[in-house]
Amino acid sequence: MSRKRSKANVKFTRKMQGALFFVFCVVFALILGLCARLVWLHANEGENYGKKLLAQHSLGTNTNLPYRRGDILDRNGVVLARSTKVFNVIFDPSIINMDESYAEPTINALVQIYGLDANELRSILIEKSTSAYIRLLRQQSLESKLAFEEYVAASDDRKKIQGVWFEEEYVRNYPFNSLASHVIGYTVGGDIGTWGIEQYYNEELIGVNGREYGYYDSELNLTKVSKPATDGNTIISTLDVNVQRLAEEKIKNFRQTWKCENIGVIVMNPNNGAIYAMASNEGFDLNDPRNLSAYYTPEEIAAMSEEENLNALNRMWRNFCISDTYEPGSTFKPFTVAAALEENLVKATDTFTCDGFRKVAGYRINCNRRSGHGVVTLTEALMKSCNPALMSIGEFLERDLFHQYQEHFGFAQTTGIDLPGESKSILIPIENLNVTELATSSFGQGFNITMVQLASAFCSLINGGNYYQPHVVEQIRNASGTVVYENPGIVLSVSVSAQTSEFMRQAMFMTVDSGTASPAKVEGYLVGGKTGTAQKGVRDKENQKYVVSFVGCVPTDDPQVVIYVVIDEIHDEEKKASSSLATALTSEILEEILPYLGVYPEGEINYHIDLPVNDPSTDLNDMQEGDIIAPED
Repeated sequence: MSRKRSKANVKFTRKMQGALFFVFCVVFALILGLCARLVWLHANEGENYGKKLLAQHSLGTNTNLPYRRGDILDRNGVVLARSTKVFNVIFDPSIINMDESYAEPTINALVQIYGLDANELRSILIEKSTSAYIRLLRQQSLESKLAFEEYVAASDDRKKIQGVWFEEEYVRNYPFNSLASHVIGYTVGGDIGTWGIEQYYNEELIGVNGREYGYYDSELNLTKVSKPATDGNTIISTLDVNVQRLAEEKIKNFRQTWKCENIGVIVMNPNNGAIYAMASNEGFDLNDPRNLSAYYTPEEIAAMSEEENLNALNRMWRNFCISDTYEPGSTFKPFTVAAALEENLVKATDTFTCDGFRKVAGYRINCNRRSGHGVVTLTEALMKSCNPALMSIGEFLERDLFHQYQEHFGFAQTTGIDLPGESKSILIPIENLNVTELATSSFGQGFNITMVQLASAFCSLINGGNYYQPHVVEQIRNASGTVVYENPGIVLSVSVSAQTSEFMRQAMFMTVDSGTASPAKVEGYLVGGKTGTAQKGVRDKENQKYVVSFVGCVPTDDPQVVIYVVIDEIHDEEKKASSSLATALTSEILEEILPYLGVYPEGEINYHIDLPVNDPSTDLNDMQEGDIIAPED
C-alpha cells in the first residue's frame, strides 16, 4: 500500500523564502520609484498638469445650439414675423474659484456692464462654488454682449475675467404688432406655433438644434467645437402688407362710426386663390397675445374669472373669416342662378314675374320690394335681388340638383385653406330640403357657411369656372434660399362653364352699376358684385339681428381682385338690415387697395364719391325685413 504525502507536511524551504523576499524587494522598489516620480512631477510639472486637467472641464450645459425659427414674409418680402438672437449670461463658479484672483475682476465686469449686485455674485461663488452653470440673465441683446467683450478686451485684468460665457437663444417678434394677427398667429413656450401660419406651418418653421462642446485651453481661453444648427424654413405668404393695413384701418374706422359685433374682410386673387388680406375686428397684439385691452376696459378684465378670461381670449384669437358660420343671404343668389344655367333650366333671356311675395306650402315669403318688381329678366333678378324669381329657379332645380350644386360649389366641405380652425358649413340635409326649405335656400337662408367658402366659390363664378383652393402661403424657402415648396394655385374643380361665368360677370356689373349694390362703385373701375342680408336666429320682428354683406370683383371684364365684406349685427336699429353699409365699406377699401395690387383706373378720376343717403336703391338692402316668412292667413 503506497503512502500519500499530506499538504500539511510540505516544508517552506530556504529557496522559497529567498524567492519571496526578492519579489517583495522588487515591488517595494517600484513603489518607491513611483512615489519619487510623483513628487518630482508635482514639484516640476504640477502647473502644466493642472492646466491639462482644466482643459477637460466640459461645458455640458451648453451642448445645444438653438436653431433660428424661419421668418414669415408678405408677398413683397416685408417681414411679418422673425426670430431675433438674444443671449443668456452664464456664470461658472467652478472656474472662477480655481484662482482667487479671478473673482473680483470678473464681478466688476458684470457689475459695470449689466448692473448686477456684487455681493450677490460673491454669495453665489461661495454657496455654489462647484457649479459650472448659473444663468444670471436671460435674453440680453447682442449690443450688451459686445459691450461686455469690449470691456474685457480693454481691461488690464482681462486674463483674470473668467467663468462668464453667453448662451444663444431666439425670441419671436412681430414688427407690425397686431397686423394680420389672425392669419400670422404667434408662438408660445419658446417655439410652439399657435393659430395662423405659425401653427399650420410649424413643422416647416422649426429647425434642428446643433451641438456644441466647450473646453478651456492651457491659457484658460474658452474653445468651442460646434455642429451648426439647421435653421427653419422661411414662409413667403400671399398677404400684402399695404392691402392688409388698409383693410384693417377701414374696419377700425367703421367700428368707430357704426357699432357691430364683428366685421370680416377677405381680399383675394380669383385667378389662383391667393389671399391678399384677411381681417376681422381689431385683431390682437402678436407680441402680447393675452392682452385684452383692445376689447375690454381694465375694470372689466379685472372682474373676469379665469374661465371668462380664457373665453374672451379665444374669441379674440378666433379668425371670423374661417371659423364663424352664418346665413349668406342674397350673396348666394348667383350660385342658384349659375346652377340653373349649367343645367339648361333657365336661359339668359328668360323672364320672371314678381308680385312682391310668393306662397309656398301655406307660407307667404316676401320680396324686398313688397309692391313687386313686375316682370324681370334673369339679369334683373340678380340686379334687383328678387326673391320670387330666385324661388322659381329653385323650383326648377328641385332639391336633388340644388343640394348637388351646393356640394359642387364647395359649400358642403371645408375649403382646405392652409390655416387652422376652419369650420364646417351647416347645410340642410337633402331629406329635409322640402319645398319651403328649398325656397328660402334659393336666396341664401336656412343654411350656414363661412366667409372663405363663399369667397372661394365666387372666384370660380367670375374667373371662367376654375375653383382654386384658397391659400395664404405661396412659397417656402430653406435657410440657404432654395425654394422647397411653391403654390401657384391649385385647381380643385371646374364649377361652371365659360359661358355661365361670362353671364355672371355681366350680371354682377349691372348689379353694381344699376342695381342694389350701387354704393360699391369706385370711379374709374368696372366693379361687379352682389349684396346680401340675412336674418340671424329666430325670425322675430321685434328683436331681429342681421348679417349684411357684399361680395364683388374688379374689373368685371378681367377680374383681378375679389373682395368679400361681412358685417355681423350692426347695432343701429335703422341700419341693422342695410347692406348699403357693407357696399359703401367695400368701395372705400377698393379705392385705396387697387393701386397697390397693380389694378389702375382708366381716365381722369375724382376719388371723392358722394353716396346718396336717402335713395331707396342704396338705403334699402336686398331684404330689409322682406325675407321674413309669415304664415298665410
